[in-house]
Amino acid sequence: MTEQPAAPISVLLVDDHRMFAESMARLLSDDADIAVLGIALTGAQALEMITRVRPQVVLVDYLVPDMDGVEITQQIKRADPTIMVVMLTGSADDRILLAAIEAGCSGFLTKDRAAAEVADAVRAAAAGEALISPALLARLLPKLNPTHRSIGSDLTEREHEILVLLAKGWTNRVIADDRHLSINTIRNYVQSVLIKLGAHSKLEAVATAVREGLIDPAGR
Repeated sequence: MTEQPAAPISVLLVDDHRMFAESMARLLSDDADIAVLGIALTGAQALEMITRVRPQVVLVDYLVPDMDGVEITQQIKRADPTIMVVMLTGSADDRILLAAIEAGCSGFLTKDRAAAEVADAVRAAAAGEALISPALLARLLPKLNPTHRSIGSDLTEREHEILVLLAKGWTNRVIADDRHLSINTIRNYVQSVLIKLGAHSKLEAVATAVREGLIDPAGR
């Protein structure tokens, strides 16, 4: 019995610069494993489309006329926490990036590199990966606001160890090689960490862990 091919990753683009958005849509449509569901030119239009088409990944520009990308992300996550949001930015302002992380973004893609990296970014976001460099992660984590929700107390010693490595920006493969474990074993640990922290992506899990004091901002 032949295995059925996986369904393509569904994507919604949110950007008021139509030419840029259409260019991204064409690039993504060249890949058989990605399906562009549409383009929203405003935040309100994006939120209406979210409820109708339920994309897996949303690429949202930070600067949208009726609301900024952080507010759009917050509303998307309230509507469906499983939707992965990637922020398109023209700037690396820490305040914007921190707000995006706290809103639940899976990471960032700068507009000057979007054409070269957008398809890989969509695949990574759909897989729950954190789209952020280790250096940027280390810079931003200490600036997150603390919370006191008392979650994560049931993490095992091994899960806590994996969480610390995720906070360093390590991928599943790097962790597996370093700990001499299979990639599937690491995936299972990561999934357990996400469930216990109520997170839907690695970046959300790390941010939650730092805010809750489960790990310190340096990932120790």
